[in-house]
Amino acid sequence: MTDFAELNPPQRLLLGPGPSPVHPQVQRAMAAPSLGHLDPELLRLLSETSELLRYAFQTKNELTLAVSGTGMAGMECVLGNLIEPGDRLVVGVAGFFGARLAELAERMGARVRRVECEWGRDLGFDPLAAAIKEETPKAVAIVHAETSTGVLQPMDEIGELVHRYDSLLIVDCVTSLGGAPVTIDAWDADAAFSGSQKCLGCPSGLAPVTVSERFRNAVKKRTTPVHSFYLDLELLCRYWLGDHLYHHTISAPLVYALHEGLRLVKEEGLVDRWARHRSNAELLWNGLERLGLELHVPRVRRVPSLTTVRVPDGVDEAAVRVKLRDDYGIEIGAGLGPLKGKIWRIGLMGHGSQPANVALLLAALGQILGRD
Repeated sequence: MTDFAELNPPQRLLLGPGPSPVHPQVQRAMAAPSLGHLDPELLRLLSETSELLRYAFQTKNELTLAVSGTGMAGMECVLGNLIEPGDRLVVGVAGFFGARLAELAERMGARVRRVECEWGRDLGFDPLAAAIKEETPKAVAIVHAETSTGVLQPMDEIGELVHRYDSLLIVDCVTSLGGAPVTIDAWDADAAFSGSQKCLGCPSGLAPVTVSERFRNAVKKRTTPVHSFYLDLELLCRYWLGDHLYHHTISAPLVYALHEGLRLVKEEGLVDRWARHRSNAELLWNGLERLGLELHVPRVRRVPSLTTVRVPDGVDEAAVRVKLRDDYGIEIGAGLGPLKGKIWRIGLMGHGSQPANVALLLAALGQILGRD
């Protein structure tokens, strides 16, 4: 019989596009005794977690909870509860995850109008407005912080535009929630989703979701049932916030983790947390430029939690990432799609957004590239 060694994973400083470093207090919370999914204490924590999520999203939406699964589960949940075959959607495609939104909606039978732009730029208000006017869609889906490019999409006036045509606004906040200003009610957004493993400083496994009453009313008007029982928002809301009818066996340790991560967000304060992410991003941007490296996105449109750096000519981008990982214990990410092999993606998210991590990464990159 084969002998297996005791688990001993290597130490890594996770400075890629996600997952991010888990806060020590979140790690300790996960070690607490596990509870059953219908235990009164766990149900109390679900209610508190919902309240903390409303704070993080800056919303008063009653239906605010976390879906079991990663950010992709949040995306499937929001789209899957709303879309019926034949529905028209306008989707902003400014990178890999905008394209995924469009593909997923198409898989659900929607007729999708893509508004596309160069990977490294924002969508622009006028192209969106033209597409929405022509399509009068059921919904418009936009990525706030595009993880593949490092672009932060301006949200000003988009909600008003969308509602002018009696449409719903869906926002992907996977890489921005807790790290950049996300203000769902001020944006007049109808649905948003995120992930626990990025700026909230938790492990992956739960996907925060919030939807408006306008969104819930649209779901009630469906002519067919929501195709997924597991991701049915009204059933999940009943389990989380209603009479706690059994739905699925949620992971107590992941609930502990998200609750503690969100409690730390509240303790720090959103404005201060956003400022911390921005300040450390500025440190990184300035340091990369001192090394003679070129950033992919104009400063005014950069995501504070995710920076994209162009690989210098003649440099093996994969070899640099391997050396960072093996010699320095630092993980950064590679490019996706048309940016594969052309950029590095550096995340400063949640607990990972610290000046010491910026200094360590810059020193390591400088040594590897011979620019120290």
